[in-house]
Amino acid sequence: MADQLVRATAAEGGIRAVGVITTRLTEEARQRHNLSYVATAALGRTMSSGLLLVSSMKRAESRVNIRVKGNGPMGGILVDAGLDGTVRGYVDNPSVELPPNPQGKLDVGGAVGHEGYLYVIRDVGYGYPYSSTVELVSGEIGEDVAHYLATSEQTPSALMVGVFVSEAGVTASGGLLLQVLPKAARDLALVETLESRVAALKGFTPLLQAGKTLPQIFEDLMGDLGLDIMPETQMVRFHCGCSFDRVMGALKILGEDELRDMIEKDKGAEATCHFCNSVYQASADDLEALITELHQEKA
Repeated sequence: MADQLVRATAAEGGIRAVGVITTRLTEEARQRHNLSYVATAALGRTMSSGLLLVSSMKRAESRVNIRVKGNGPMGGILVDAGLDGTVRGYVDNPSVELPPNPQGKLDVGGAVGHEGYLYVIRDVGYGYPYSSTVELVSGEIGEDVAHYLATSEQTPSALMVGVFVSEAGVTASGGLLLQVLPKAARDLALVETLESRVAALKGFTPLLQAGKTLPQIFEDLMGDLGLDIMPETQMVRFHCGCSFDRVMGALKILGEDELRDMIEKDKGAEATCHFCNSVYQASADDLEALITELHQEKA
C-alpha cells in the first residue's frame, strides 16, 4: 500500500480525522540512518506525528518541526514535516537497542526516556513561527504528541502511531489523529462513543497488517456518525532538500581563514546531512572557488 494521507470529517464537521501510512518512507529512513529496531520505531512514529500535525495547516509552505529530548539512551529525535507531504528526520543515537518492554513490544519509551520535553514549532511560511514545549508523559511519542495537542492547542485529541519492523525491514507504519472540535465537544455522548471505539483498537499497525485501508479504518470508527471522507488522497514521502550548493553556501560562511586551513590540512572538506545522511565532498578546487567568490564580494 502506497504511503499516503487521507482526511475525513464526521458529526457534521464536529470531528476531524486524519490517517497516514508511512511504511515506505520509514523504511527509507531506516536504511539511510542504519537504524536499530527501536530507533526505527521512534523515528517512524515521530515522522507520522509530524505529517498528522501539519495536515491541518493552510498555506502550502507550512511546516512542523517536532523535537523530542528525553533522558533515555537514544538522545534526541528531530523531525521536519511539510504540508506538501514531505518529511525527514533523524535520531541522535541510531544504533541504540533495548530489550522488549513488559508488553513484549519495542521499548520506545525506555529508549527515548520517560522524563524530558517535546518541542513543537509550527511555521506558517511568514512571520515568527509558533513554538510550544510540553513535558513528556511516556516517551512513547503518540501519547506525548496527544498531550501536546490537549495542553498547548486545547483540542481533545486521540492520536495513535505505530511502526512494525522485522528482520525484513519496516512492514507497517503510520498513524491516526481524531480531534473533537468545539462545536461537537459539548456532546458528551458523542465524545464518549468515540473514545470507547478508539480505546477498543489494539493499535494502528495491526489494522494495516490486516489489510485495512485508511477509508476502511475511518468507516469502522465513524461510519455511523455522518462520516465524510475527503476525495483527495495525498502522497507522502521522505525528502530532504539538502544539496551540494547548500553545503557550499554553508562552508562559505566559515570565511577564508577556515577554508585555507581545510585545504592545507584535509585537501578539501566533507559534510554529512543529519536529516538524510547524504555525504557531500568538496575538493580543494571547490574551496578555492569559494575563496575567490569571497574576494570578489569584498571588491
